[in-house]
Amino acid sequence: MFSSSTQPSNLTPRYSCIQFFFWIVFVTLANFASVFLLNTGFTNTQIGIIIALAGVVSALLQPTVASYADKNSSPSLKKICIFISLIALVLSAFLLFYTRSLLCTGIFYGSCFVLIQLLTPMVNSLGMESLNQGKKLNFGIGRGMGSLSAAAIASTLGILVDRFGIRTIPVSISIGLLLFLFSLWIFPFRKVPKERQQNLTAAEKAPGSGALYFFRKYKKFTIVLLGSIMVYVSHVLINSFAYQVIVEKGGSSTDMGIAMALAAIIELPTMFLFGYMQKKIRCDIWFRSCGIFFALKTLFSLLAPNMTVYYIIQIFQAFGWALISVSSVYYVNSIMEPQDVIKGQAYFTMTYTIGTVLGALLGGWLIDLAGVSAMLIFGTAAASIGAVLMLFATEKPAEATSR
Repeated sequence: MFSSSTQPSNLTPRYSCIQFFFWIVFVTLANFASVFLLNTGFTNTQIGIIIALAGVVSALLQPTVASYADKNSSPSLKKICIFISLIALVLSAFLLFYTRSLLCTGIFYGSCFVLIQLLTPMVNSLGMESLNQGKKLNFGIGRGMGSLSAAAIASTLGILVDRFGIRTIPVSISIGLLLFLFSLWIFPFRKVPKERQQNLTAAEKAPGSGALYFFRKYKKFTIVLLGSIMVYVSHVLINSFAYQVIVEKGGSSTDMGIAMALAAIIELPTMFLFGYMQKKIRCDIWFRSCGIFFALKTLFSLLAPNMTVYYIIQIFQAFGWALISVSSVYYVNSIMEPQDVIKGQAYFTMTYTIGTVLGALLGGWLIDLAGVSAMLIFGTAAASIGAVLMLFATEKPAEATSR
């Protein structure tokens, strides 16, 4: 599509557009799930089941899709992203017309969520692959633009839902996907065969050795993944059920939008400056500390007496979600060999997916059984355990594999 003479020298603006529109879709689907599904007739427990099933399917598919994308013979990451996005666009359009059928609504919403979760490691890997090919691209700025879009959609969508109704949600998803597809189309990306992949040993090629070989090869990374699941459980609890938490504090869907927007804005300095930050302090050190801030945010969400305090505690987002979003991508890229990077990104993204499953199932059940406070107590405990695992299992990247 692009000749070498017409390619931009700096891919950051185009990659920023990809992240910007992707996170419009992701935030709308994930954070407004309760608003949309409650208003179409689902209970909290049923919402949890839908989100959990979407997570299970996504978790099963992510390693397979990533292994396929890692092959030299597969289409490029860009083409895979476009294909998945087109299917999601069709499903989001169906949500505009089938909200009167609970079964159709649940299937279409859950399926769309599956596809967006599949896209997450692909979008991150698209940026890192470009960097590994020697292209000029600032991943932190690109990911920061994703948080900027999250702030924009969170602050406006809550108001629009109050004013125009829940159909605003699938409309936003569809528009976001259209713009995301256009951003992918104009992004100049060409797949470069991985030399290491062409010289695999017989043991690495042995049938059934893929996942087992990967986890034997990166033993401590397995513990990191377990820790990440735990911190993501707490993150999912206070995001997928943010509406219920905010109502408990005396707020509304508009207040939810404001809180989400504040959190997204607070993320920006960390993401924009991470390229500089990791030059001063290694990415593994930043990565190992972020679990602590997930635990603090969930704890103070429990203790917040009103919306004013709840707004203030969004400050923990800067070194929780913001830090893990960028540091994890650099960390995985730095500790793994080239042929394992996309799989590593997918496995790490899968921890969010598994966290979504556990958080969704337990969150809805805990709220219906014992209330919002019980859910937040559980989330605080989960994040604390995860923070300890990440703190001690994160490895220092070997100089030979740092990129």
